[in-house]
Amino acid sequence: MTTRGVLYVHSAPRALCPHVEWAVAGVLGARVNLDWIRQPAAPGTWRSEFSWQGEAGTASKLASALRGWHLLRFEVTAEPCPTAEGERYSCTPDLGIFHAVTGIHGDILIPEDRLRAALLRSQRGETDLEAELSKLLGKPWDDELEPFRYAGEGAPVRWLHQVV
Repeated sequence: MTTRGVLYVHSAPRALCPHVEWAVAGVLGARVNLDWIRQPAAPGTWRSEFSWQGEAGTASKLASALRGWHLLRFEVTAEPCPTAEGERYSCTPDLGIFHAVTGIHGDILIPEDRLRAALLRSQRGETDLEAELSKLLGKPWDDELEPFRYAGEGAPVRWLHQVV
């Protein structure tokens, strides 16, 4: 069963751009040419968006292929399909990688055991419940990536595939 998704490279140094293309091509099994534009949020870096289609699990493979490069900021999304939930991966140099399962409307689905563990840590006084829930929802990654999500002039327009 296939799904589709989007790779958002929010910022990459120019020298890293061909390596990103090679890594994506290696996962997808086909040559990939990304359209790179300057990233105004981090002068000297470049951004790109790439729509992909592949087997369920492709988002995970893309995120794994890109996660080791410290200077790279990216997100990978995958739409749900009949055999798999949707996914979202976010990665920043400071925070590392975040993974969330997403439902058909794009909402983050947090497994019950992770919620129970967060509640338990909070009850023990090990952490603040609000901070734990914030991490489960990916808020630190969203906060760091938000300035990079705003594209400069000339950025491609992303049309939604499905209207809910």
